[in-house]
Amino acid sequence: MKRYKGNPILKPIPSNPWESRAVFNPGIISLEGRVHLLYRAMGDDGVSRLGYASSPDGYTIEERFPNPVFEPSLPADRYGCEDPRLTPMDKRCIMTYTGLRDKVLYAHQISITQIGLEDLLHKRWRWGERWLPFPGVRNKDAVIFPRKIRNRYVMYHRIHPDICIAYSDDLHNWYDIKAVVEPRPGMWDCWKVGAATPPIEVSEGWLLIYHGVDFEKVYRIGTLLIDKENPEEIIYRSEDPILEPTEDYERFGNVPNVVFSCGATIMDGNLLLYYGGADTVIGVAIYDLGELIP
Repeated sequence: MKRYKGNPILKPIPSNPWESRAVFNPGIISLEGRVHLLYRAMGDDGVSRLGYASSPDGYTIEERFPNPVFEPSLPADRYGCEDPRLTPMDKRCIMTYTGLRDKVLYAHQISITQIGLEDLLHKRWRWGERWLPFPGVRNKDAVIFPRKIRNRYVMYHRIHPDICIAYSDDLHNWYDIKAVVEPRPGMWDCWKVGAATPPIEVSEGWLLIYHGVDFEKVYRIGTLLIDKENPEEIIYRSEDPILEPTEDYERFGNVPNVVFSCGATIMDGNLLLYYGGADTVIGVAIYDLGELIP
């Protein structure tokens, strides 16, 4: 692993009230030779909104919108839209995010929406309806697999402290929920675990980046390899984290000692992992794909 030498690639802009305090945890999608980032931003009001930036090479930010492209609009997300994950499928981009409906109780739940890939490419922010796959259930960290498995949509999500699976025929109604990955006592992911990036299909199976948290509340990142046709079967789980907070921009910030990812892409045989550092800035880490898969 190596961190991009230009990290952090995105920082807050003090003159923009909606992103003056933090920019972090971007969902990403690669389209027509560009990496598109939808990143979580917070200003002085403490409400999370989503901003847009893009890069021609995966590292250098060439375009960044001055205004948010996605904002709270439902009672379920009135206090923030957090941690987007983007899955391209059937000429559309499906986005899962965490909606915050009560910031005193920190009551959060998964929301889903979508936008056409052409609309995203041309910066037409015509988002579709928003819906709750698990109304009233506190959970987060939802990622949707980029193709159906056995004719069903598949989602990983987190009901504390486990990574759980769910299936759907229509993306609205989800069923057969069960835990598939649990914390490991005495290890770096001993308190809670959650899916980080949407699964990436490789020849050996599905590569899933996940985060683990210990009782000191240090957030680290590891890997899972999942059977290609049975998403409940975990083939491999990394013993050690592939990324942990060591740099100042990961150790010091709004929430110290955090590396947290919502998006990754493969470019020139490398995995580019985009992550929030200390809930304040955005960085990129680069991996040889072959070294992540045993």
